[in-house]
Amino acid sequence: MRYVSTRGEAPVLAFDDVLLTGLARDGGLYVPESWPQVGADEWRAMRALSYGELAYRVIRPFVAGRVDDQTLARLAREAYAGFGHQAVAPLKQLDHGLWLMELFHGPTLAFKDMAMQLLGRLFDHVLAQRGQRITIAGATSGDTGSAAIEACRDRASIEIFMLHPHGRVSEVQRRQMTTVLSPNVHNIAIDGSFDDCQDLVKGLFNDLPFRDEVGLSAVNSINWARIMIQIAYYAHAALSLGAPERKVSFAVPTGNFGNIYAAYAARAMGLPIERLIVGSNSNDILTRFFGSGEMKIGTVHPTLSPSMDIQVSSNAERLLFDLYDRDGAALAKAMHGFRKDGRLDVGRDRLERARRLFSATRYDDAETTEIIRREYAATGEILDPHSAIGVAAARAAGRTDDTPVVALGTAHPAKFPDAVEKAVGKRPALPDRMKDLYTREERCMRLPNDLGALRAFIQARVGAPGGKRSAA
Repeated sequence: MRYVSTRGEAPVLAFDDVLLTGLARDGGLYVPESWPQVGADEWRAMRALSYGELAYRVIRPFVAGRVDDQTLARLAREAYAGFGHQAVAPLKQLDHGLWLMELFHGPTLAFKDMAMQLLGRLFDHVLAQRGQRITIAGATSGDTGSAAIEACRDRASIEIFMLHPHGRVSEVQRRQMTTVLSPNVHNIAIDGSFDDCQDLVKGLFNDLPFRDEVGLSAVNSINWARIMIQIAYYAHAALSLGAPERKVSFAVPTGNFGNIYAAYAARAMGLPIERLIVGSNSNDILTRFFGSGEMKIGTVHPTLSPSMDIQVSSNAERLLFDLYDRDGAALAKAMHGFRKDGRLDVGRDRLERARRLFSATRYDDAETTEIIRREYAATGEILDPHSAIGVAAARAAGRTDDTPVVALGTAHPAKFPDAVEKAVGKRPALPDRMKDLYTREERCMRLPNDLGALRAFIQARVGAPGGKRSAA
């Protein structure tokens, strides 16, 4: 399997190089040169597998021998062995034809664990084979940070720097990051929005001398391996509900488009997915895009669903690559214009192609609160604000008798206790293993929205002895 950049100028790479590189050197995102195809008989054969075994089978074509089969299977088993539910990603029926897939039974109570627990192990394996170390820089709107830190903490081959927008994540989200005191973990609160954090990280990657100096890599969804691993839970849900004989649709609360793009990838592999439904909060760049064909950057508004407080959806570039018929030069020109002018219009033909699969809707905070209240009254399920938007989007999209819709439960309600308590009158409790979270010591550095300051901070902390660094 070979990987190409969405902007057409970066080197074509194998999986292990893509894993360590993260963002392509031309500023694009890596995608498979072609999609591996899985036939109906192969899908059927996966129905009886455990989640770890299923994940191994789904991602194996993308790894293509760069990690041996025995090791890959072992890493997948180990990644999900400690999850808090035996099914790993259990399905609950909410209504006729409507299901909720809970993706928050990992160590940090959010769907990001589904990829991060395996991603950290893949990093460890590849780096050990190469005798290298890397510096990870990432931006989080809430959940990626804690999941990445949990996956990378105390690993001798990794130094991790995680940026979050100061004052714009929930207290639980913040403390899950800042109370990890491992010496290789560095939390940074940036004076700005998530988009500012994301731009700073991209600025680090686009500074090629700095990137090579510190061996920079990424764990957020600009890294193809994150997307690849997430394909597995879409296969898990679809197979549980009758695929490949039966089509399935998915409703996904999303801001950065990475989670739902994994469903798009599953469909490209042959999984029978009928529709993909985007749920947005007030930061609705994706809903506006699928409504008009214009991607226009707006002001980021803090909401009850902070993990979706995004106005530049990085992973949409992977979808745009296909809408531009995989013409990297044309897309690079369009993306440069987008960053310069704050808008990109794909035109009517490309919009109609996207609409054949995607639809989108948005919900503000008042609507989100009412959704949480209404779902609790009707089903007894307590939803966090992000999952509530996913469920509402599924209901709004309409359903047919023969195609079930799976809404993604992306976070445990205890991660957003204030919003949930306001809606249902009861405060969700943290699991026992996290009950002391509010009393743990925190460690975090606050920095301005300034690339030079961030670069200096990282340089001052990187360079510990212990082996050569990657030139990713």
